[in-house]
Amino acid sequence: MTDLAEVDLSKLEASVADWKTVVGRLKDLADRAERGLQAKAESARWTGVNSDVTRAFVGKTAKEFRDAHAEADSIFKVLDDAHTELVGIQKKLKTAIGSEATELGVKVEDYGNQDGAATIHVFFPHDRTTDDSHTQDELDKAHGLATHIANLVAHAQEIDASVTRALQKSYGKDKHDFGHETYASLDDAEQQRATELAKLGPKMSDKQFTEFNSIMKWNATDADFTTAFYKSLGGPEKTLEFYGRMSLDGTDGDDKSRLALTRQLQHNMGTALATATDSHNKPHLSDSWRSQFMRLGTKSIELEPGAMNQPYGYQILGGLLRYGEYDPKFINPIAEHVVQLHHKDPNFFMMNKPESRADLDYGFNPSGKDGAGYDPLGSVLEGLGHSPAAAEQFFSDSYTPTVYNEDGTVAHGKSLGYTYFDELTKKDFKWPADTLEGPGAAGDEDMKRVHGYGKDALGHALEAATTGVPYGSDGPTPPHSEKGAAIFHNIVERYGTSPADLDDSPMRDSLGNITADYMRDVQGGFKGDPSTVATHGASANLGAAVGNNTGGLPPEALKNFLTAVGKDPDANGAILASQQAVTAELVNGAIKDGQGYGYVSDNVGNETQPGARIAGIMAQSRGDAIYDDKIADDAKFNEGLGTADKWVGRIIGMGVGKIPVAGDAVGWVTEDIQESVVSNYTRDSSAQASMDKDTYIEGQQASSAQAIYDATKSGALEAGYSADRADTLAEHAKNEALASYGLGMQGAGRK
Repeated sequence: MTDLAEVDLSKLEASVADWKTVVGRLKDLADRAERGLQAKAESARWTGVNSDVTRAFVGKTAKEFRDAHAEADSIFKVLDDAHTELVGIQKKLKTAIGSEATELGVKVEDYGNQDGAATIHVFFPHDRTTDDSHTQDELDKAHGLATHIANLVAHAQEIDASVTRALQKSYGKDKHDFGHETYASLDDAEQQRATELAKLGPKMSDKQFTEFNSIMKWNATDADFTTAFYKSLGGPEKTLEFYGRMSLDGTDGDDKSRLALTRQLQHNMGTALATATDSHNKPHLSDSWRSQFMRLGTKSIELEPGAMNQPYGYQILGGLLRYGEYDPKFINPIAEHVVQLHHKDPNFFMMNKPESRADLDYGFNPSGKDGAGYDPLGSVLEGLGHSPAAAEQFFSDSYTPTVYNEDGTVAHGKSLGYTYFDELTKKDFKWPADTLEGPGAAGDEDMKRVHGYGKDALGHALEAATTGVPYGSDGPTPPHSEKGAAIFHNIVERYGTSPADLDDSPMRDSLGNITADYMRDVQGGFKGDPSTVATHGASANLGAAVGNNTGGLPPEALKNFLTAVGKDPDANGAILASQQAVTAELVNGAIKDGQGYGYVSDNVGNETQPGARIAGIMAQSRGDAIYDDKIADDAKFNEGLGTADKWVGRIIGMGVGKIPVAGDAVGWVTEDIQESVVSNYTRDSSAQASMDKDTYIEGQQASSAQAIYDATKSGALEAGYSADRADTLAEHAKNEALASYGLGMQGAGRK
């Protein structure tokens, strides 16, 4: 790290300039040699020995000038690209160890290289004025900075290694001969090396595998590199054969080092495929790649000559689709075809998976996340989960599906008869058990888990479709689109009218994330008139379908939906945190827009009611999950509150409310809300074994009301109210919250 931060790259820049000059001069010499020396030799009338020796010598000499120019040009281009990339990396590194570290209050130490990787220590220095304790958020940010710095150093090391290889090949082993390997760019050099290693297939040593992964990792989002690399493999079928053989080799047996390398391969090649097939990139792979993948989807791919049960193309391709953000033009036709195949025969892809075996990760999903990878339905849904634009299009009511034959060709003149949202969310949908666990080897809970892999992937896809960012993203979300908001409306209606379908569903954490992102829409729905709460983009119209709101939801659907989703600890925490943030924004807005204390008091009371109802529903759901369903305990729900910083920051960052979204003010407001969420909603019923459910929920009610009090008083003080006025206003809001909280519990099932 220290070497990279302190190295004087101006020397490399000077070397690049020198090579540029050399290239120009050698081009001039080569041109003159061809136009003059060689041209005269070719036109001369040679006889005798001169004819056999001198003419050939002159031709070879002219060629050496041209080869010298080509070699110098290759060296110049490789060094020029390397200099440009290293300057950018060095700038990022200096920012990381400088201003970013200072802002976090940490120090950065370089522990050198261990096993070829940079070891970076980021720590909080001792502070005599404190107990040296730090929040999880602070620790996570420190860890993230260390990872960021280590990645920058690793990228620089890969550039250095690639340049070294390229220069060695350009120079060659013959000191007296030009005309060795030439490259059009550093990307070109790296791509040729990656292809050279790929030709080895499973015969790659671990050292070679590590080198291959390093090249792929740092070039996976480069269109020039990825397009050239995939073309060099020989086409879609050869791509499947390469990845399939590498994946089976890396997941067979208990070699943990090889498995780790294969997991990196899956991630790197998936990301690279997404880049290479993105029609917005120049260059990119042609549409014929998608068409060929679809034709290969239901075809057996011979990975081991003579072996039984060769895998289908989609089973192998699915391993790659799990990583990378894909262009709708590429992934959606594949996703359509896979869903249609499942609709016709849910077990189509399950008939050729291997017999049960001890190494459960054997197959085409080395990551082991959400299945072994023999069911491509889960794989394409995971792909959609990373591809917001594709997912939104796929689940939209306005999407016109294309019907495909089993071989992946278009079935002209046929209609589908269902939407993909309706198909994948129907109650009796048969999710395959994508596992190598044998029948009877797993208990009831384990079978719920393996049958839930597909549902979990569906939740990820819906999260991307509605929020506009890949599932699990920590970044800000764009304003909600009309299609995305309509999909969330459909989700609430589907599960709000049949909440039991979400019992034990692994989708609930994703549905909680979606709800948190649409919290303004949810609060508007509870106010009866969705238009009374400004939304982040298009409105999901979550109000009841009464009066003029003909496009609203069935009565009680929103409450039923929240009740079912809130039984998941992570969902519960996300919803509470976003509710608190939106309520704080609404209260803040009511105070700033007020026209007198009485007016403000009424307004604040009105604005706290929806949030209090939501808190009541969450309390009831938490109580049901702990006391009745026994599916989680307080510790799990308290852990779910750990995302408060993410959701409060995201809601405030949307900039819809009256809270400023820049400067010191937003910092302390956000921290206040985060602290309020954690302090008021963290509970421990285990400390009072005799506590019954009603007592537990009453405690939650008091805490929720206190959170409303905190938000109101903070907003009033910030608006310039006296401490007494602020306290009176906060008490009024607290009382309104207690009343509304009770309505929320009643709506959630408590009478």
